[in-house]
Amino acid sequence: MTISSRKWSVTACLLSAAFFGALGSSFLYGYNLSVVNAPALYIKAFFNKTWVERYGEPLGAETATLLWSIIVSIFAIGGLFGALSVSFIIKVLGRKGTLLLNNSFAVIAALLLSLGERAKSFEMLIIGRLIIGVDSGIALSALPMYLGEISPRHMRGFIGQFNSILICLGVFTGQVLGLPELLGQESRWNYLFAFLALPALLQLSVLPFLPESPRFLLMERRDEAGAERAFQRFLGKTDVSQELEEVHAETRAQDNLHTVSVLQLLRSPAVRWQLITIIITMACYQLCGLNAIWYYTNGILREAGFAENILPYITLSTGAIETLAAIISGLVIERIGRKPLLIFGFSAMAVFFSLLTVFLNFQDSVTWMPYLSFICILAVIASFCSGPGGIPFVLTGELFEQSYRPAAFMIAGTVNWLSNFAVGLLFPFIQETLQSFAFLVFVVVCTLGSIYLYFVLPETKNKTFMDISQSFAKINKIPIPAPTQEMELVLSTKTDVNGKVQDVIKMESSF
Repeated sequence: MTISSRKWSVTACLLSAAFFGALGSSFLYGYNLSVVNAPALYIKAFFNKTWVERYGEPLGAETATLLWSIIVSIFAIGGLFGALSVSFIIKVLGRKGTLLLNNSFAVIAALLLSLGERAKSFEMLIIGRLIIGVDSGIALSALPMYLGEISPRHMRGFIGQFNSILICLGVFTGQVLGLPELLGQESRWNYLFAFLALPALLQLSVLPFLPESPRFLLMERRDEAGAERAFQRFLGKTDVSQELEEVHAETRAQDNLHTVSVLQLLRSPAVRWQLITIIITMACYQLCGLNAIWYYTNGILREAGFAENILPYITLSTGAIETLAAIISGLVIERIGRKPLLIFGFSAMAVFFSLLTVFLNFQDSVTWMPYLSFICILAVIASFCSGPGGIPFVLTGELFEQSYRPAAFMIAGTVNWLSNFAVGLLFPFIQETLQSFAFLVFVVVCTLGSIYLYFVLPETKNKTFMDISQSFAKINKIPIPAPTQEMELVLSTKTDVNGKVQDVIKMESSF
């Protein structure tokens, strides 16, 4: 069944791949960002109870703080391990195969985290958080790669934004399930972690019946028949010769048809500014201050006079705004483009962080000032999700041709998780030193990121991967390929009856 307009034809196969791919991947990442907040007191009580049973004495304050810090931060360390391993797994299993394998990490983590209390082992919780971090690290690289390669170019941004939308939906789901009326109780907190297995099992029940990335099949597995069938299912049409030719053209244009290593990518002058752009964009994604905003939310709400028992319900508005902004971004990205949304998002964050700094400094002098502070927090979240929250992952897939893509995602993922870890480690010290002026650090990051993107990043909407690479040719100081030619000589390879490879010169039309 195909929902079609003249240009925006979206097949059920493509939507299923985007939704279920993201459900078992980025949704779990978002869910794990928020799920530990509600049961924090119960987990700490479990730590103390277990310690008393083992050693006959209560858990010291410093040890308790250390164990909780490990539970929170080891998620990012696992994410880094996952990002570093993804290019090797993808090379062996492909995009879809990597996503399917990744579900095993989610199920194992769900078992460890949900059974840790019953086994009286806080070590199981720590290992479980590490493993679900590995799952998220792999997911945030493999999923955007898969979505970018299965989408027609006129809706690559729209399909790619499923990654961001499901991250936000995961955060919101974690907040909802953590409410006291649901699973945010001392007798039920382990079910919050058991829930991790459900999205993974749903993905396992659907994704095996959907095609692998046709670009991967054609360019890396040399399976033209499989790539053709995959294109036909994803696009909902029988004639996919144009899409196949686009991939063939990219293959002919690449200097190296084999997947390059990270070291080769770092040394390649042909993609130098693409790599710099992705590193800066991904660093700004984490260092722009969104994670730090959660430190202030509850405090500002208390200052506004809201009762402690209703804070969780008001905090739900942050998750709801986040999800709504991500959905709107996904709907308009193909009209507005990646570059304007990114620049708008970072610029708006800089403005609202500046206003928040002003409001925080007058918080005690004016009774209604905390309400303005909370509105600024919602505006910062909406600004982030309008572009910076998802487009960096879309860009990582768009700025690199096939042979560079796995290594590029490995570098982008490493920058992402190291920046995530740095914010968690350094922000408490920044906040302690600068107090309410701490957000000015993020104003600087957002402003510099916007300026860089304005001058360097080309618009990528509705462009082929070759077009995007060529738009960087001048800044990379490499020759720009000649314009369209009627005929060109193409060196291809064929295998003869004896299994030997022959070089054959053939005439092909250029598109």
